Amino acid sequence: MCEQHDDDQPATPLSGPARRAFLRSAALAGAGVTVASAVGITPAAAAAADDAAGAAPADAPMDAQHLPDWRPNRDSRRFTMVVMPDTQYMFDEPSITTAPIEASFRYILEHSREDNIVFMSHLGDLTQNGRKPEFDGIGRAFELLDRKGVAYSVLAGNHDINSNTDDGRGRSPYLDTFGPQRFRGKRSFGGATPDGYNTYHLFQAGGREWLVLALDWRPSSGGIAWAKKVMAEHPHTPVILTTHELVSADRPGQEAEFSDHGQQLWNDLIKGNDQIFLTLNGHYWPAGRTTKKNDAGDDVHLHITNYQNRYFGGAAMIRLYHFDLDRNTIDVETISPWILGRSNRGLNELERRELELTGPDDYFSVPIDFDKRFARFAPIPQRPARPAPRMVIPGTVAYWRFDGDHKDGAPVPAAQRIPDLSGRGNDLTLVPAPGAAAGAISWSGQYHPDQPGHGSIRLAGGKSPLRGGHLQTAANAPLNTATFRSGYTVEAFFKLPADWDGGRDGWSALLSRWGMSGEARKPGGDPQEPIATLSLSGGPELQWCVYPLNTDGSLTNWGHELTLDTWWHVAVVNDARQTTMYVNGCPVVRNPTARSIGLTTLNLPWMLGGYAYDGKLDQTVNAWIGDVRITDRPLRPDTFMTGR
Repeated sequence: MCEQHDDDQPATPLSGPARRAFLRSAALAGAGVTVASAVGITPAAAAAADDAAGAAPADAPMDAQHLPDWRPNRDSRRFTMVVMPDTQYMFDEPSITTAPIEASFRYILEHSREDNIVFMSHLGDLTQNGRKPEFDGIGRAFELLDRKGVAYSVLAGNHDINSNTDDGRGRSPYLDTFGPQRFRGKRSFGGATPDGYNTYHLFQAGGREWLVLALDWRPSSGGIAWAKKVMAEHPHTPVILTTHELVSADRPGQEAEFSDHGQQLWNDLIKGNDQIFLTLNGHYWPAGRTTKKNDAGDDVHLHITNYQNRYFGGAAMIRLYHFDLDRNTIDVETISPWILGRSNRGLNELERRELELTGPDDYFSVPIDFDKRFARFAPIPQRPARPAPRMVIPGTVAYWRFDGDHKDGAPVPAAQRIPDLSGRGNDLTLVPAPGAAAGAISWSGQYHPDQPGHGSIRLAGGKSPLRGGHLQTAANAPLNTATFRSGYTVEAFFKLPADWDGGRDGWSALLSRWGMSGEARKPGGDPQEPIATLSLSGGPELQWCVYPLNTDGSLTNWGHELTLDTWWHVAVVNDARQTTMYVNGCPVVRNPTARSIGLTTLNLPWMLGGYAYDGKLDQTVNAWIGDVRITDRPLRPDTFMTGR
């Protein structure tokens, strides 16, 4: 029995996907108000069908004029690709209902800015029988996207051409409606095979070009050769392959598997072309996914999405692929704009199950290191090293770097001098820990991608027993007496090893100053701790703990927990009023608001990689350290060493 509850409300507070569905329904109150257009049936019959389905009245126009223009942000590193699978049961003559697909198209336009929707792909089986009246209906629905300039692709499924022949089959209602002539003049349209059944499309997103291959459900050998040629003509472009049949997921609890045709397409086209990183197909149900290694050893994500078996033939459900290039993730969700947009009118029992699908194959995230995945065909250009004089900006009082003609992994000789490239005479000298093993301190060819000097020093330090060593300024170095009363900026590049352990390696310092707070007559803190230190807690979190000139105690800036085996840049900026810590150019949350002027000094040396407690060397850092620069004035983030 199909129960209707106009006043149906959730009994408990909504959270997670359910809450998002609720919020979407509020935002989509108008999206479902669309005409259930009918082709080949009378307006009265169409209105009756709409009323029976709970749709808007038949005289509610689908007016593009009142919808926002489609203007994606092509530079944003967060963008969305929309995927629409089989809509055939809504276009099954004489039963033709366009309300659901129109609601989905409205959603694309109404959320194009919020979700930064850059492209839409239909996966075939647009219609049930491939007849002209069916294509007339869905073709008119797609006119909304045409009028608004939305970039999209379509392809023929088996029901669209009602034939098992390949793409050489000739003219058809599908080709008359969605052939290349429909796309000519569109900015995103790249081209088509001579037969018109295979097309490719280009869109800009995340500051780069992406290519969508829309292949016929049975591409011929000529179609496959054409697809290879298209990729060869765009050798640095990531490719999303869409087709109607590739993988199926009809074995419960198992990953998706190739169909016989899908296996052939994998062998003939996909596995040998590393540019293809994602494939999308419909045809089969239920939804499913799998990941395969291609010939280059890289992952190819293969997804099936099809909801024609669900209530109302899937109601033109859409799947949203939210790309986040900074998080290296694609977040995937599946929603029904038509049902969400009508939820304020009351939904029937079956509709309430279809608002949003949250099963593991409909709502999930795909981790992809995009730069690494695309490195074989689109490597990120390496930022060239910048000469030291360019980095010695006004106010620089010390600048150390570790590039040069050093063999990667070669031991740094005892008493090695690291020159101060600022010319201020604050050279560093290596001080090995007592009994340190040979090679505990070594040259390294690793460096942060935005680091001026292409090299670093590897300090394999620790304590219990004390290991490795540190670098130290001379007893008469000018830096030792500096108080930075007018402000300062301390910058460093560093990386913590993957096996870094808070119990063993925590509370070491990247940079610190000899001298205890008790000796400096600062009664407001631990009398045995150093007067200035840029340390790593057991988190590991960065800690800038200093004794300013104007206070009796210490002030501390705290960072957040850092990912290991990753290069970081830290900057601590004091403007003679307050101190702000930046990690990768971003201010941290725990920056004290107390007034902070200068740094207390006992005219003792600075250490790079060493930390003293109670006047004795207590810990040496376990890290790679790259360029380090200190200036006697506050710098803006755009003038840090990472700046362009």
